[in-house]
Amino acid sequence: MKTTIKDVAKLAGVSFKTVSRVINNEPSVKLETIEKVNQAIAQLQYQPNTAARNLAGTKSYAIGYVYDNPNAYYIINMQNGILKACQEKGYELIIHPCNAQSLSVTEELMRMSQRSQLAGLVLSPPLSEMAPVMDALDAVSIPYVRIVSGSATKRNHRPCVFVHDRDAARNIVAHMVSLGHKRIGFISGDKGHRSTEERKQGFREALAESGIAYDTKLEIDGTYSFESGVKGLNKLFESEHPPTAIFACNDEIASGALFAARLNGIDVPSQLAIAGFENSPFSRQTWPKLTTAAQPTDQIARQAAELLISEIQKERSGKQRSEPVSHVHFHPELVVRESTFLPE
Repeated sequence: MKTTIKDVAKLAGVSFKTVSRVINNEPSVKLETIEKVNQAIAQLQYQPNTAARNLAGTKSYAIGYVYDNPNAYYIINMQNGILKACQEKGYELIIHPCNAQSLSVTEELMRMSQRSQLAGLVLSPPLSEMAPVMDALDAVSIPYVRIVSGSATKRNHRPCVFVHDRDAARNIVAHMVSLGHKRIGFISGDKGHRSTEERKQGFREALAESGIAYDTKLEIDGTYSFESGVKGLNKLFESEHPPTAIFACNDEIASGALFAARLNGIDVPSQLAIAGFENSPFSRQTWPKLTTAAQPTDQIARQAAELLISEIQKERSGKQRSEPVSHVHFHPELVVRESTFLPE
């Protein structure tokens, strides 16, 4: 026999309505009662029937994750992080890839949200940086949480998860400078992504802080792809004075640059240091392994989903307007590996 909410209530010694309030994260339940109910749920391995909850009233228990990102590792980690929060809070997750460059992307997201009766959305770049998307969601009062590169935005009326890419990029370049590098190249990610601009600014600031003149010839436009790293390295080494180090906007680009260096007979790191960003599997599957900035994508995603669900519950309890908006900050940490540093 399948465990029911009444079985949980009987074991916990409370009413089934109290169990329902605990499952729905309603704020009117004592901590002691919450602990008893959660222990009973764990003991009986009870799984809330989300579909039944949605049909039983107007409240939805499904959130959506919408994205436009070609990096499979990033997307998988995002999905896993959000899913963990959903499973803990009794929500379902609907995943929706889209094309952020499409003129109808805003209408597409609105239709999807209404058709799926979503309680809210997690937005990652570049969708989290698009004003028309946010304006449309605000207009129909759909809660959302944005994952944003940087430390602040002009739109802080909704919860944000801020990732301090600029500081992390500055630390990577400072590490290269500490090893004696003065000609450092930069291969960027996609234009229009705030992460690209934040990492580029961190690169430039680190040079300025070290007294190294900025050289436009050492900065290459690119996209967040392996192929961009290959093309970027080849272009940098067409110069009469190529760099002795390269900071790539993510690990996939850095892996491409490392591959191209090997094809060109350039030894890494004795002749050229290379660093990426994100600490994705790309950074650990190359040889030598890549120096990078550890960006805990799954934790970032999980925190974003937890913020969203908390926001949904606040709104339903009427507390949203009286409580300050919550924001979370992540600081990617420098991870030094063999691609920049040759152990003695």
